[in-house]
Amino acid sequence: MASFDEAPPGNPTTGAKIFKTKCAQCHTVDKGAGHKQGLAKSEWTFGRQSGTTAGYSYSAANKNMAVQWEEKTLYDYLLNPKKYIPGTKMVFPGLKKPQDRADLISYLKESTA
Repeated sequence: MASFDEAPPGNPTTGAKIFKTKCAQCHTVDKGAGHKQGLAKSEWTFGRQSGTTAGYSYSAANKNMAVQWEEKTLYDYLLNPKKYIPGTKMVFPGLKKPQDRADLISYLKESTA
């Protein structure tokens, strides 16, 4: 598995398309929007510890993982969320292509800044 250090440069425009097709069913990045089935990404920021956003019902696995979300950890998580955090309630199977993960992270960084 390639690490984030070896990831290709991300494209936020392509990442927005990936978010729309793969993530928007359960998540939103709109400021002030509430949580959907998944955590509102407008409430999620790089540097936040997993399982700590107020008002969202996390799985015990997510709370106990206590991962600091940053590009590297998100890159690894997005490959296979259930493997990265066993017991997570997130049903998303992951993004296998390094470019897709880099693009999505680039978009998330831009849209949640």
